[in-house]
Amino acid sequence: MSEKLAHHRGFFYHFADINTGERVWDSEVSSVDTAILLCGILSCRTHFRDTDITLLAHAITNRVEWTWLSEDTTLLPHGWRPEIGFLPYRWDYYNEMMMMYLLGLGSPTYPLRPEAWDAWKRTPFEYEGMRYIGSFAPLFVHQYSQAWFDFRNKRDKYADYFLNSVTATEVHRRFCIELAGTFPHYSPELWGITASDSDHGYVIWGGPPSVGQIDGTIAPAAAGGSLAFVPEKAVRVLRTIRHRYPKAWSSYAFVDAFNPAKNWYDSDVVGIDTGITMIMAENARSGYVWKIFMENPEAQRGMERAGFKSYQPVIPTPSVLTSSVGANSVR
Repeated sequence: MSEKLAHHRGFFYHFADINTGERVWDSEVSSVDTAILLCGILSCRTHFRDTDITLLAHAITNRVEWTWLSEDTTLLPHGWRPEIGFLPYRWDYYNEMMMMYLLGLGSPTYPLRPEAWDAWKRTPFEYEGMRYIGSFAPLFVHQYSQAWFDFRNKRDKYADYFLNSVTATEVHRRFCIELAGTFPHYSPELWGITASDSDHGYVIWGGPPSVGQIDGTIAPAAAGGSLAFVPEKAVRVLRTIRHRYPKAWSSYAFVDAFNPAKNWYDSDVVGIDTGITMIMAENARSGYVWKIFMENPEAQRGMERAGFKSYQPVIPTPSVLTSSVGANSVR
């Protein structure tokens, strides 16, 4: 994979041919997909502690030219295409991109400037008295960076991002339950909307506020990826799906989505959604993925350069602000 899979300045293409490793569909060199891959590679390096794996992990991670990606901006672009250059879109507000900035800050070869961490927006939201940093996006934006980076008992000058995700997840849970008037199967035992398949294709949806044309579909990865944040409430959902909706379970775990009202069950299991469920299940169970990933000097250096400090948090009630910024209602 190190050399066979097409890449540019260390960054990998969004889509590649599974047999040849070559770029397909005119896809872009993807900054966030490369970051997800690097998190997996660094986890393998500290888990296996094998010389060959260590050397290969060094080679792949050290060749990623974060300085090229940020040569004219502190806000990282979504990607680059050979035909047009950098895409016009920037990672400019809170979402799953935290891991990307932290990996760039922690790079031993091509590190980002420290001000890159301060460049993106942290938009305040409020829902039923609960305040948090968020975005108009699906629930997964609160999950992916925290699958590997351990933000527990740490904060930068803006927020405690772990408690922020706890609050955002609880907000999403209540949002789904309040939709029960329209979709009666939504309940404390069955909630969770995030980017997923549907009976009419792949859909970006979530809330609050409502994103996409929500139609009662349940995405098991919404609760699965939240296991580390609201373990008891998330397990309750997964057990409900497993026992009450047997068609939502397959040989490869949960299907990507299903809609009880339409009696529709996806035929696919999507790797990235099953993946976040498995990783967060292990973090909720033992914290092992956090442990091995945070042993990497890249992870430690990235968080240090971003200004993270350890502290003892006060567990918030719904009325307590989980970040140090103000809030605007989204209801």
